[in-house]
Amino acid sequence: MHKLSPSDFAFLYEECKLCYYLKVKHNIKHPQMPFPGVFSTINTKLQTPLVGKDLKSISKNLPEGVVEKQEGFVESKVVPETNVFIKGKYDLLVRKPDGTYILVDLKISKPDDDKIEKYKTQLFAYKFSLESPVKDNPIKITQLGLLIFYPDTVELKEDSAYFDFAPKWLEVPIDEDGFMKFMKGVEDLLSGSPPEEDENCKWCEYRHKGEEISHIKNS
Repeated sequence: MHKLSPSDFAFLYEECKLCYYLKVKHNIKHPQMPFPGVFSTINTKLQTPLVGKDLKSISKNLPEGVVEKQEGFVESKVVPETNVFIKGKYDLLVRKPDGTYILVDLKISKPDDDKIEKYKTQLFAYKFSLESPVKDNPIKITQLGLLIFYPDTVELKEDSAYFDFAPKWLEVPIDEDGFMKFMKGVEDLLSGSPPEEDENCKWCEYRHKGEEISHIKNS
């Protein structure tokens, strides 16, 4: 049985199948790189004031619904016809007027349309986990979207910097069949032999260079 983290789908899985295989199947992870804590701080500070508010009150361009939960942990049942399950943490859960929910992923990034393709599988994985939880009561997710903030302008006055973070909504189409096909592909990857490394993978290049230098030094 393999635990899958939705946050790995957008980057590690797409960047190098071998690195993904090694992490999930053998717990061999990339060395931790310093990540500016300011991004996590900004993300949390943007999310927290939204709890209890209707998204429409933030911007008329956002869907209608009240934010009920922030940064919730989820764990799914086993994905049908696979030997994997999902475990991770989503950003925002929004209750719609009809009682169903919108699952929202908040990003601090440029609001390009290619973000939909990049992050759709991550959102689908959280959707599956909320609708098929291993412990909690299931909830119905009828809408997915990216709530993107990116600083447009900055104003310096009175010893402070004021950034203008205008929210941008990118709707993510729901594709159940596409998600299940993706998960079957992940299952096939993990159940097979180690895949070839990606020729553009910087981590594999780093590993080979280290081995090469070590070999020269010790020969």
